[in-house]
Amino acid sequence: MINVNRIAALVLAVTLTGCATSNNPNDPIEGFNRAVFSFNDTADKAIVKPVAEAYKYVTPNFVQTGVGNFFGNLGDLWSAVNQLLQGRVEAGVTSFMRVAINTTFGIGGLLDVSTEMRLSRQKSDFGQTLGRWGVGSGPYVVIPLLGPSTLRDTAALPVDVTFDPWSHKRPVDWRNVGTAINLIDRRAQLLDASNLLEDVALDRYDFIRDAYLQRRQSQIDAAKPHPDDQADKAVKVDAASSGKSDESKP
Repeated sequence: MINVNRIAALVLAVTLTGCATSNNPNDPIEGFNRAVFSFNDTADKAIVKPVAEAYKYVTPNFVQTGVGNFFGNLGDLWSAVNQLLQGRVEAGVTSFMRVAINTTFGIGGLLDVSTEMRLSRQKSDFGQTLGRWGVGSGPYVVIPLLGPSTLRDTAALPVDVTFDPWSHKRPVDWRNVGTAINLIDRRAQLLDASNLLEDVALDRYDFIRDAYLQRRQSQIDAAKPHPDDQADKAVKVDAASSGKSDESKP
């Protein structure tokens, strides 16, 4: 099983020492990142992608759906915690309701009953929570075997792994097998997108980096209070204060 804590520590150490530089302000260690990207790409083409293709070919669609639903349901629990930590009470309650409904009526999460009830999944992690409270993303980082990240999200990764319910599954053999199946299933879901990317992207490293950073920033922005919401709250507070002041007058 991948030791995420060690990988995170290695990436942090390499990032802080600045072993390679770049003119891109978002990617100051581009040389290091490209080397890791190349390693990941080679490993993917040699091992991960063929296994994912075989999995997608031999595994019935309903089984693939069940695998995705099961691990997605486990992920909803940690998402709910992060959403509450971000101050997004409605989203957190929705995620908790998804877990309760899918676990109870969805055969332990194999069926996504909640989506049919219009309770959509909203993924959240600890890196997003840190971003919500003002922690900057730091430089772009490519993690060995895991792929795109940022310095902030790399530091948050051990927390996400620690609070992943599946990471505490016993016996360990079951946990490792389940983790492998989950990773293969997630890679299989990306086969069409990765094939398209190979066909259209002139520089896949640049394309993936820019797309990841834009998507990640949009996730962080989604976790922050909207200015209009803040203005509405201010108006309500002023109105309430005015009402109290009027009541206190003779």
